Amino acid sequence: MSGHRSTRKRCGDSHPESPLGFGHMSTPGCVLNKLFQLPTPPLSRHQLKRLEEHRYQSAGRSLLEPLMQGYWEWLVGRVPSWIAPNLITIIGLSINICTTVLLVFYCPTATEQQKKIEERNGVMYFLLCILLWLLLKKGNMAPLWAYIACACGLFIYQSLDAIDGKQARRTNSSSPLGELFDHGCDSLSTVFVVLGTCIAVQLGTNPDWMFFCCFAGTFMFYCAHWQTYVSGTLRFGIIDVTEVQIFIIIMHLLAVIGGPPFWQSMIPVLNIQMKLFPALCTVAGTIFSCTNYFRVIFTGGVGKNGSTIAGTSVLSPFLHIGSVITLAAMIYKKSAVQLFEKHPCLYILTFGFVSAKITNKLVVAHMTKSEMHLHDTAFIGPALLFLDQYFNSFIDEYIVLWIALVFSFFDLIRYCVSVCNQIASHLHIHVFRIKVSTAHSNHH
Repeated sequence: MSGHRSTRKRCGDSHPESPLGFGHMSTPGCVLNKLFQLPTPPLSRHQLKRLEEHRYQSAGRSLLEPLMQGYWEWLVGRVPSWIAPNLITIIGLSINICTTVLLVFYCPTATEQQKKIEERNGVMYFLLCILLWLLLKKGNMAPLWAYIACACGLFIYQSLDAIDGKQARRTNSSSPLGELFDHGCDSLSTVFVVLGTCIAVQLGTNPDWMFFCCFAGTFMFYCAHWQTYVSGTLRFGIIDVTEVQIFIIIMHLLAVIGGPPFWQSMIPVLNIQMKLFPALCTVAGTIFSCTNYFRVIFTGGVGKNGSTIAGTSVLSPFLHIGSVITLAAMIYKKSAVQLFEKHPCLYILTFGFVSAKITNKLVVAHMTKSEMHLHDTAFIGPALLFLDQYFNSFIDEYIVLWIALVFSFFDLIRYCVSVCNQIASHLHIHVFRIKVSTAHSNHH
């Protein structure tokens, strides 16, 4: 987060130092730096100036946060003072993503567990399934360790995400870049967490519910920052991200303990499958959270005449997330080859990357008190899918989905790298390294 002032040199010069904090860059490093950076700086001088003036403001505390604070304080005390807060966050995010990708690898349609159980009945077959899981079988079901890994990965991310700010204060390396980096990682983690949850409960057998749960998760995260853009304060509810993450960890562990039969069992009285219980909780949580979010959005504007902190309409951010969800729903329902039903994980990741990028742009707009613009390269991926369907799928939709996925991911990474590098250069800090003098003074 903090570091030496970056030396701005062209790639042709010898040993230019990267603002990412990895030391000197070689010629291949320069090529990658050009590849993953936008040709023009994403932020204007006025935005950078307002970013310097930004101060983090939050309100509220969730139910379990006071109980977790003791553990988080203990954990951050064991982190060396030379480790940068952003490095802590990115390590947690990487673990979270890798463990979820394991589930996607084993269960690409989020239905794989169910298929095997439906083929046969009986205790012996169930025990055989357990044995196959333990033997790391690849095929129509995920091994038990994949769910355990996913639960552990989420817990590790929750822990590291909670202590990055404490590490920043502890090492005197707090900066606006740290806040932006934290929210950016959260936006990407949200996509993988909701997808992993749907796989754990085999929600792919109910595609409408899976679509709703995944997009409800990304929508609520977007709304949390939407109301922050309006009011200038990030608000936490009684039931917030900490509680939801612990609930999801429990669901992964239930997938290990109960297996497929647990999620297929019927709930008495309600007469619905157990797998729909998390979906119904998502409905209730969406209604509860959105009620609070939109109350702030419609009445809490701190700008002129109740506008956003940037002086724009409080409804303007809806155009971005509304466009993403509308395109996703239209492509899902109009697909002639059941694109979402057959490839739900690829589909969710594609639109999840798009949602993550526009959420990051919303966070940037809030921190720089600037307007959000609707035109964005993030919509190119969904537009390709839409146009392919409009012209009667003259290219295989599955191929176009892969193209959209790769482009959306590349577009997200390119934007994030460019923003982080520009801010780090402007603030004379590094993204993943603490200034030596700061770390040294805190050590003594």
